Amino acid sequence: MSKKYKLKRLLVRRYQILAAILFILAAGLVLLPKYKKNEGIAPDLFVKNIISSERYISTDLLADRLVNQDPTVLLIDTRSEKEFNDYALPNAVNIPLKDLLNENFDGYINQDVYDVILYSNENFYADQAWIISNRLGYQNLYVLKGGLNEWFNTIINPKMPEETEPKEAFDLYSFRKAAGMYFGVGIVKSEVKKEIKKKKPTRKVITVKKKKKRVPEGGC
Repeated sequence: MSKKYKLKRLLVRRYQILAAILFILAAGLVLLPKYKKNEGIAPDLFVKNIISSERYISTDLLADRLVNQDPTVLLIDTRSEKEFNDYALPNAVNIPLKDLLNENFDGYINQDVYDVILYSNENFYADQAWIISNRLGYQNLYVLKGGLNEWFNTIINPKMPEETEPKEAFDLYSFRKAAGMYFGVGIVKSEVKKEIKKKKPTRKVITVKKKKKRVPEGGC
């Protein structure tokens, strides 16, 4: 059994365990006593949202929006501060998963001005952040499908299509190569690389108005 196959099986197993835990939690919410009020959306809608895959945004679509400087995109990095400082997507805001419910960050997650796109190395942390936020009734939330791993595999280091593949595959490859160059891949000379190491990139600070708490839509 190859190392790649073992890793794939491990990741699949990891998400299966996460899905099982989420369903157990959702079932617990449904069975809560009626006098126990829950802030956020109704449990049955919560379960429906978890099952849906509409929360995912592809790396290609995100790259296109960033290249075109879409002002409605707000990137939230759910990894640790150290990982964020090592590498992050352009203009992302770091909100580690453990700090997600900190009221100082509520204005970034609970608002309707931007499309909030959560990401981590894979989907794992970002998925958890999305689930917690969705249960609270927050909207316009998305998860970068495959996370930074998929970003590197498709945008930063795209695989050239086989000669037998259709024209669409080569068009997509051309877009990914161009996007990679836009984000600084393949065009930086060694002298410039040294300068980049000396200077830490600045991160744009986005002022987000804190939204008023919603009146609970449901609960048991």
